[in-house]
Amino acid sequence: MDHLTSSGAQQTALVLLRTLIGWHFFYEGLVKLVWPAWTRAGVPLGRFSSAGYLRSSTGPFADAFRAFADASWLPWLDLLMAWGLLLIGLGLMLGLFTQLACAGALALLALFYLSWLPTRGVYEPGAEGNYLLVNKNLVEAAAVFVVLVFRTGRIAGLDLVLARPRAAAAPVAEA
Repeated sequence: MDHLTSSGAQQTALVLLRTLIGWHFFYEGLVKLVWPAWTRAGVPLGRFSSAGYLRSSTGPFADAFRAFADASWLPWLDLLMAWGLLLIGLGLMLGLFTQLACAGALALLALFYLSWLPTRGVYEPGAEGNYLLVNKNLVEAAAVFVVLVFRTGRIAGLDLVLARPRAAAAPVAEA
């Protein structure tokens, strides 16, 4: 099997992609923690909730998402979401536990995509865009998949630093 090699520019582009995705996740989590009025459900300012988003779900699992909106543990789910976004973002930006951060990002993006499956493809006043099956969540998931399969933590980041001591400690085989 041939091994592909990548140029410095390609590696830089992959790490830049990882960092930008990381910033997006980090900032989304930070905003939800620092400015917690992130709702469309009319929840009073100062109490964050994903209830509005979940209640208006239109995807194939809409009933399940709507049930989450009315669950007594929704505040914990909201907190978990905010911290999850923040930690995934940090992991991607720093290149720390990159594969785990990518898996977490893909899981969240899949949930976001499935909660609002873009099937209309027509203009709706007040909508962010006009999507038919492909929206920003799916595009970002594809980008995260690229970051995952190219193992960008081995190119640059703290994963690379953490891997060095193990490589140095490995016994050298005699020829």
